[in-house]
Amino acid sequence: MAQDYRTPYRVGAGSAAEIDRGLRSHMLHVYNYMASGVLLTGIIALVFAHLAVSDGQITSVGQAIYLSPLKWLVMFSPLAMVMVMSFGLNKLSLFALQACFWVFAGLMGVSLSSIFLAFTGESIARVFFITAASFGALSLYGYTTKKDLSGWGSFLFMGLIGIVIASLVNLFLGSTMLQFAISVIGVLVFAGLTAYDTQKIKELYYANLGHEAMAKLSIMGALRLYLDFINLFLMLLRLFGSSRN
Repeated sequence: MAQDYRTPYRVGAGSAAEIDRGLRSHMLHVYNYMASGVLLTGIIALVFAHLAVSDGQITSVGQAIYLSPLKWLVMFSPLAMVMVMSFGLNKLSLFALQACFWVFAGLMGVSLSSIFLAFTGESIARVFFITAASFGALSLYGYTTKKDLSGWGSFLFMGLIGIVIASLVNLFLGSTMLQFAISVIGVLVFAGLTAYDTQKIKELYYANLGHEAMAKLSIMGALRLYLDFINLFLMLLRLFGSSRN
């Protein structure tokens, strides 16, 4: 008979309390990794935005990372790191996986530095705090709800694929209406993924109790929540950010 991860073991009260403490500790590690990654991304984004523009003019650094063929490396290198971490989870050591996560967060900072050229600093800060509050509420829901959210998975995955395809198409169309639609749908998809992924992290914790890979799972859980947070932030920024133009 299938086992419900919300009541994973028929154990005594002492053991159940110990498992709950372990879960809280695991989730704390996940959130610490995730928050540290977001912080590193923000710092590097600010640094590169500063290096890219001087006195209102694009510098040689800005030319290189935004206008030269190097921009494609800047754009897709974070995706490459995600693939390395995902497919190399069982082969990479804990130290190597941690290093990959920090490199990924740093590369995301370089990639996201362009938002400081497109949007005002005030609107970026405002949307960031809106995102943080929304993310916190959604993740808390995913952590505390007794409802099984696994049924959301296929729906959210289809929505994510649709967003990716529509975004690629809009690279050629440049439609503001399509971009608006992508952003609205993206907010809904990544809001759902935040709650869904939080519950999945709990599920993986229960499924791997006592397993030596638990430390790795905390990093991968942080990666999932990091991606939810960043994408939710970007979608909200496109909807509510104030353009510099």
